[in-house]
Amino acid sequence: MQIREGPRRAPPSAAGALRSPMSAMMLAMFATMASFYVAGRLWQDAQNRVYLIKELDRRTGQGQSAISVDDTLKVVACRQQGKRLTSLEMELAAAKHEGFMGKYTYETNGTNSRKRPLIVIGIMTSFGRKNYRDAVRKSWLPTGSMLQKLEEEKGIVVRFVVGRSVNRGDTSDREVDDENRSTKDFMILDDHTESEEESPKKTKSFFANAAELFDAEFYAKVNDDIYINVDTLSAMLKTHWDKPRVYIGCMKSGEVFSESTHKWYEPDWWKFGDGKSYFRHASGEMFVISRAIAQFISINRSVLRTYAHDDVSVGSWLIGLAVKHVNEAKLCCSSWPSGALCSAL
Repeated sequence: MQIREGPRRAPPSAAGALRSPMSAMMLAMFATMASFYVAGRLWQDAQNRVYLIKELDRRTGQGQSAISVDDTLKVVACRQQGKRLTSLEMELAAAKHEGFMGKYTYETNGTNSRKRPLIVIGIMTSFGRKNYRDAVRKSWLPTGSMLQKLEEEKGIVVRFVVGRSVNRGDTSDREVDDENRSTKDFMILDDHTESEEESPKKTKSFFANAAELFDAEFYAKVNDDIYINVDTLSAMLKTHWDKPRVYIGCMKSGEVFSESTHKWYEPDWWKFGDGKSYFRHASGEMFVISRAIAQFISINRSVLRTYAHDDVSVGSWLIGLAVKHVNEAKLCCSSWPSGALCSAL
């Protein structure tokens, strides 16, 4: 019996030898293409990241990062010190020709120069207190040309501070307007409605508006029943020129009253902790802040919270800032200590 043989197959080793060069070539091609693909994606991703960074910088203000409130105050203080140094250099040059004279700071604006006030004093008053204002004018606040002389020679600007009536244009408003036309010593806060309960907001409005109207070294709040020795005040303030952020007053603390019938009731008493004690702050009869702080209040007036009393409110705005608290006994008006510059009328 004959057995047919099929076609002979090449040995497996021989077939593998024929396919191996083709496989190696294909693998090499795939590897090369994969390398180009990965490199292209990496390059594209890098370009996308660069574009996104540039776009983010453009939309957020050219890459400028936000700075803290404390850093903002430092920037303001540095700019003020630079302006003040330039002013002092010009004053020194003028003094060489005119001889030494004790002047307060000059500020230069282009070709025009003007004296920068040493301090702006806001006397908090209200409707129906003309007798108190007249007592102030007769005791320590000059009137007419002498008021102008006080501003020009000593750099002390004084204004009675009052808001508007809840019924705009009524008798109360007209009486204040008439008095101001005669004395020209008012700062009328059109953005504030006069009310005893709103005195903290009134104080905030005064500092904000005063900082915009007068670029002074210092700003003071004082009640309309306080007597001030302006010469002693001026001498005291000049010792604090080296402190760009300073808060000067008769510093105190005390109990937070939670009883609604109490004279000094604080509706937000629970925010002051279980001890119910106020943080250190200047007495509201009279206190002084520097220009940088007044500008801070002006810029942030819409977000600064007020409490029941203006002295506590101002202290709360400054407690978290890099501000120098100065406990000045001369501003303890009620106790009238030796060398005091203020007292109750």
